[in-house]
Amino acid sequence: MRRILKIFDPGQTAGILWTYYAAVKTSTPNFVIAGLLTAFAATLVILTWREAPSAPSGVNTQLAMADAILREEPIAPLPPVPDELDPLRAALGERLFHDPVLSVDHTISCASCHPLDRAGTDGMSKSRGVGGALGSVNAPTVFNSALNFTQFWDGRAATLEEQVAGPLHNPVEMGSSWATAVARLNQSDDYRNIFANLYPQGITAETIADALATFERTLLTPDARFDRYLRGETEALSAEEIKGYARFKGLGCASCHQGVNVGGNLFQRFGVMGDYFADKGESGPSDLGRFNVTGRQEDRYVFRVPSLRNVALTAPYFHDGSVEKLEDAVETMARYQLGRSLTAEDRQLIAAFLRTLNGNFRGAPLK
Repeated sequence: MRRILKIFDPGQTAGILWTYYAAVKTSTPNFVIAGLLTAFAATLVILTWREAPSAPSGVNTQLAMADAILREEPIAPLPPVPDELDPLRAALGERLFHDPVLSVDHTISCASCHPLDRAGTDGMSKSRGVGGALGSVNAPTVFNSALNFTQFWDGRAATLEEQVAGPLHNPVEMGSSWATAVARLNQSDDYRNIFANLYPQGITAETIADALATFERTLLTPDARFDRYLRGETEALSAEEIKGYARFKGLGCASCHQGVNVGGNLFQRFGVMGDYFADKGESGPSDLGRFNVTGRQEDRYVFRVPSLRNVALTAPYFHDGSVEKLEDAVETMARYQLGRSLTAEDRQLIAAFLRTLNGNFRGAPLK
């Protein structure tokens, strides 16, 4: 059993628990469910804990998720920004995030594709980089990206620090290099002094990435209305929104979209119950997803499940930016991931629930 569980991360374990719960709830008395689920949850948590004794933070996350599932809630409230982040390094990272100096022609910054005043996305199906070059995927939001278990749609970066190198070197994004970026920043007395005060080694690829990643870890959007609801403020949601959440769980959406980030913690095939790409009719290399990273046939069309935090503000949807309306995205997911046809009421209710996931940034509602 433990050997099998090695393939699951905490988010996947939570998904398994929720799917198991949903499957038996409709036909089994509540006291039986409680006993079965408690035993199953305890087994999963204990066995996976033994597999990873060196990762207590992961264990704590898993225990919290299992506890949420046992309380019939697959989603947990978003945490606040961690206190231990260095505010000066975060401030430097914020400056770098908005500075086009990192791109080869001084025209593109991180904020070009991830504007913070637009929910961390540019609203385009595919972003444009240096020289107006068209990218290959929809730019995901930078908000709450620190809670993703990997970065990019195909999960090719394990950390935020590793992620920084991707757009920097991509010829259709920033088209630059670490050597160019370091040399550019060293030409600025201001940047040299700031880096020297914060990092003994000064301006390097590692310190640039650290500053940017530190800033990105502050980009959490807590205190959504749904978070308040989970904390006991039942009046934070309308009756319609509560019904939407019930549909979301009952249909099985929570098997992939769960945890504090309502996703972002496992990989899944796009087209479990239908061939999305055949129906789409036109595909490119980016549609291969995780296959481009691993080269394994079983990873064709597999992507990191996106977070649904602030999803009502981050259209267009999916890696290809092919869907503009939230209700249409809900319908597409139901069809291809769950094999279900939704009624107009289903779409309306689920979309109403998803809009309650809009959070706050620096004390103000995200727009």
